[in-house]
Amino acid sequence: MKNIDKLIQKALELQANGLVTRQIADELNVSRETVTWLLTRSKKEEVSPAPKDISVNWRSIGKSAFRTRHVGIAMCDMILDTVAATGNDIDLVVGIGLSGVPLATLIAEELGTELSVYHSYNEQGDGSKLQGAFSRNFASIKEQKCVIVDDVITTGNTMNDVVTHLRSSGAKPVAIAVLVDKSGSETLSEVPVKALVRIVRVD
Repeated sequence: MKNIDKLIQKALELQANGLVTRQIADELNVSRETVTWLLTRSKKEEVSPAPKDISVNWRSIGKSAFRTRHVGIAMCDMILDTVAATGNDIDLVVGIGLSGVPLATLIAEELGTELSVYHSYNEQGDGSKLQGAFSRNFASIKEQKCVIVDDVITTGNTMNDVVTHLRSSGAKPVAIAVLVDKSGSETLSEVPVKALVRIVRVD
């Protein structure tokens, strides 16, 4: 219960700082349903059973540039295996903000490609409508063969959104690379998913 109490406390702190459900979910690496459950549970109301979810905390990696660089190199190795198997080249690495960007930056440097950044957000701010945009401060995605990089896949909604945006701009996503995949998906929107750690829940 101690870990749940810590998650509840962190969710409340993030909410008090003005973050909405989607942003809290991204920060805690849990689903939006789990955030709703945590916040409801904090009010001591009768709540529904806990959602089946796993919180991922990779701070021990993220706080160290040395460790992050080596994890990025391991992810790069996975990407190279994938593109070799499919016969694709890579022109661009797309990092999903916030947590995917440091990894994407290191991977783009290692692969010698350009870097693009995708920011996801909610139109209403309440988690009801997922939206996103590519930052104009980074490379153009038009007609590029892309690898998408993030830290954690929870439901796959953000990845599917990124793939849709890339394809609508004439880009070709060739692989997805993450630290942890909680969705258990081999592919998302027909793009191969490669993860350093794949979590499979057995109930």
